[in-house]
Amino acid sequence: MVTGVIAAALSLSACVMPGNGMGTGGSDSSEQSATTNNADSAFVMMMIPHHQQAIEMSDMILAKPGIDAQVLDLAEQIKNAQGPEIDLMQGWLDEWGFGSMDGMDGMNHGGGGDGMMSDEDMAALENATGAEASRLFLAQMIEHHEGALAMAEDEIKNGKNPDVIALAQDIVTSQTTEIATMKQLLTEV
Repeated sequence: MVTGVIAAALSLSACVMPGNGMGTGGSDSSEQSATTNNADSAFVMMMIPHHQQAIEMSDMILAKPGIDAQVLDLAEQIKNAQGPEIDLMQGWLDEWGFGSMDGMDGMNHGGGGDGMMSDEDMAALENATGAEASRLFLAQMIEHHEGALAMAEDEIKNGKNPDVIALAQDIVTSQTTEIATMKQLLTEV
């Protein structure tokens, strides 16, 4: 499943590589290809909307009354980590000549094996309350993080850009720890 999403992103990144007449320009294609490859650009293009959805999920749970304090702390931690990572990745896309990812966040929602929640999943979280909302957030975020881990591990294996690979390694480390925390919290809430 993740392979299909990655293949689709690789196809997309190949279509919009700077210098092929389809990108937004602003970057010399020989410079971009010397420092990055399709795995790097695909990872960044997929991880931005992935992080955006994690922040959206966190905002939902943070706005609800009656949520376990540890779950609220975790949601805040996720927002604080992933917001700056989005900015970093968007900066790379700008530098590489890809432009903004605005409007791309609807790609691959749900069912793609990438951990993205479907519209129905998001509605269920929005409508849940109290302990049910806490448990649903944790269960969904575990799945979401597992999708991110698969993408990050693919980047570590196939990427070229050392900065992008380092971010992928940071994502593996931080989100593996958060998954363990969330699994423990699921037994407590």
